[in-house]
Amino acid sequence: MYKNKTITALLHLLVWLTLFSLPYLLSYGEEQELDRVKAHFWIPLVFSVIIFYFNYFVLVDRFLFPKKMLQFIVVNAAMITFFLFLKEYIEDNFFQQILKKRLENSNRVAPPFKMAIYIQVLSYMAPLLFSIALKTTKRWNKTEAERKEAMHVKLKSELQHLHYQLQPHFFFNSLNNIYSLVDISPDQAKSSIHSLSKLMRYMLYETNLEVVPLTKEIDFLKKYIDLMKLRLSDKTTVSYSFPIKETGIQIAPLLFISLIENAFKHGVSATKTSNIDINMTSDDNTVLFSVENNNFPKKTDDKSGSGIGLQNLEKRLELLYPDKFSFKTIVKDDRFLVTLKIEIN
Repeated sequence: MYKNKTITALLHLLVWLTLFSLPYLLSYGEEQELDRVKAHFWIPLVFSVIIFYFNYFVLVDRFLFPKKMLQFIVVNAAMITFFLFLKEYIEDNFFQQILKKRLENSNRVAPPFKMAIYIQVLSYMAPLLFSIALKTTKRWNKTEAERKEAMHVKLKSELQHLHYQLQPHFFFNSLNNIYSLVDISPDQAKSSIHSLSKLMRYMLYETNLEVVPLTKEIDFLKKYIDLMKLRLSDKTTVSYSFPIKETGIQIAPLLFISLIENAFKHGVSATKTSNIDINMTSDDNTVLFSVENNNFPKKTDDKSGSGIGLQNLEKRLELLYPDKFSFKTIVKDDRFLVTLKIEIN
């Protein structure tokens, strides 16, 4: 912050030094009379500096932005009028002889008084308009930065809410699966609880970051699949394929788990054969994930899940990867296929 202010101050100083040096920079080696430079250039330039900074630091914030246009115009008109008269007074009392002599030697005719006034007013309007433009741009940049910060806070809050919403939903579905094992296979139920505790540890302590390594997410998904397979009968087969090599990809956590949960919830039957195929591929900046399973729709009185998982996923994708994801679901020949493609960069 301090560094930016210093750079800005130096830029302002450089601009004004350049303007004050213009008579010599544009003289092409001709001799310049200092009194003439003072009268015709430096004094009006000093007035322009005052007009610029008085508007920049005081008048624009006090009158223009609060839409007090009349006060803003009156104050500036009074200030410009004062400087016009002050310039005439200084020239008449301090530089009259040198200016008259210069005009006689050059054989030039002095411009009409009204034209001279118009030219001077326009010269004072330039720093006024420039201060308005600069201050307005600065205010717009500040407003835009505040808007982006507000959007970021809102986004973070929504994502946090969805994240916390996902955890109990995941826990609820997992407990339902473990409950079904308690009477059938107590040992498997105990093993499932132990596996669930590891999964919950990951969800609670390692997914609070904005992104996690894709390899960690894959490891989490494999453990969850193995946990779900414990309660399945021989009628259901599960196959999965994930990238083996380290990809280096960083991705938002817990984006794929709802799709796998959905497959185990709706793709398994106690009486019919079924299979679940889970596949993930990735390259440098794209992750493609698909799940295909038999489609056994739940009955309306089945409370094993409220469907919140997929709704949650779509909301998170819209917030995290706007215009960078593709999410499709297809039901064909009693098979349900969901495909999720995410562009990381």
